[in-house]
Amino acid sequence: MRQEELEAKNKAYVWQPFTQMKEWVDNPITVIAEARGNKIIDMAGKEYYDGVSSLWVNIHGHRKAAIDQAIIDQLGKVAHSTMLGLANIPATELAEELVRLTPAGLNKVFYSDDGSTAVEVAIKMAFQYWQHKGQPKKRRFVALEQAYHGDTIGTVSVGGIDLFHRVFKPLLFEPLHAPSPSCYHCQIAAGPKNCAWECAAAMEKVLAENQEEIAAVIIEPLVQAAAGMLMSPPGYLAKVRELTNKYNVLLIADEVATGWGRTGKMFACEHEGVSPDLLVLSKGITGGYLPLAATLTTDEIYMAFLGDGADNKTFYHGHSYTGNQLACAAALANIRIFREEQVIAGLDAKIKAVSEKLSAIRGLAHVGDARQCGMIVGIELMADKKAANPYPRDKAVGAMVCMMARRYGLFIRPVGDVVVFMPPLASTVDEINQMLDIVYQAIEEFTSGRKTTPALSGGYF
Repeated sequence: MRQEELEAKNKAYVWQPFTQMKEWVDNPITVIAEARGNKIIDMAGKEYYDGVSSLWVNIHGHRKAAIDQAIIDQLGKVAHSTMLGLANIPATELAEELVRLTPAGLNKVFYSDDGSTAVEVAIKMAFQYWQHKGQPKKRRFVALEQAYHGDTIGTVSVGGIDLFHRVFKPLLFEPLHAPSPSCYHCQIAAGPKNCAWECAAAMEKVLAENQEEIAAVIIEPLVQAAAGMLMSPPGYLAKVRELTNKYNVLLIADEVATGWGRTGKMFACEHEGVSPDLLVLSKGITGGYLPLAATLTTDEIYMAFLGDGADNKTFYHGHSYTGNQLACAAALANIRIFREEQVIAGLDAKIKAVSEKLSAIRGLAHVGDARQCGMIVGIELMADKKAANPYPRDKAVGAMVCMMARRYGLFIRPVGDVVVFMPPLASTVDEINQMLDIVYQAIEEFTSGRKTTPALSGGYF
């Protein structure tokens, strides 16, 4: 099929995610036909570095032989059978591996299909847990401002990004919010040099005043990804864990984006020795191959759901493809690759390469901040760097910079005017340098006006 024909069919029949379809239909689109290693390839044969890991899911590159083979081998046995009333081999083996890999005390695994559904599971578990413990008033949740935990009604309820969520407000339950621990955007401290942990103090105030009503705090450890890669100061996560213990509140750690090596350790919680009560995993769990998610929890929470049928303590939640064998086989192969190729140990040189390139990018006239946590990067563009004045939203500067980068062979996406860079962990130092050189060039050329404005094909946050 020719590019023109396929593009016409896409515009005629497909409703793209997070996309203003008028912009999409009115502009040229890129159609991906294949992928190889750390690159994706369009129908014309043009190659692009996959600078956001196909929305933060790809870990070891595309067409990784070991994962391909694991899926092929599983296809020769069974592709899917329900977990309602049946167990299966890959899901059972994967659960054991997840318990071994994750922070201590998380001994039970509940499967679902994606990050949103896995967070929904955690919210419902936390709520029902307190009902079983005889504390029915504990039914509220604390979330960070600018939080994003998914697109189901429950996860939108604990979100805090007005642009995404305002239209659904009549459908939502009301959470309590604590300030985002983002130093660059902080409005409660007198400045970084005078910070006295006001963000943590604000969290404690919410907990102290409402502890009898709060079921759980939900947090993205270290990085609030969809908020624009907002990064918390060292020690904040551990402090929140301390506070949830103090006020008898559960802690839900949403590691959908930060898990699987993105921060330099397998899970972000490891950086501060935190074991949450519920841990949510998805995205990189299958190496970027198939939809799968897991919500891990403690024996304490699990035991609260045990009883006779008449006790009505069952957790009534499940999905048609819960514990799908193909996805679990891919996830097991993903874990084997981490182990055999010593992926985490090999990240130090790559993280250093990112850091060195960001030093130059920070010097650009319209880069207000360039923040990094391991292999996660957010480059915030500003109309006035010194005054920290943003560009008008309708200028879509972040999106324009990303389209400029696409001209030069790099696929990246922004969150507003924050350019996101999160490449596959398999990227080499040389590839990282090439990708960030393109980022530098795209920012410098677009913000200086030295190049013509690229066409915008929609779909940008």
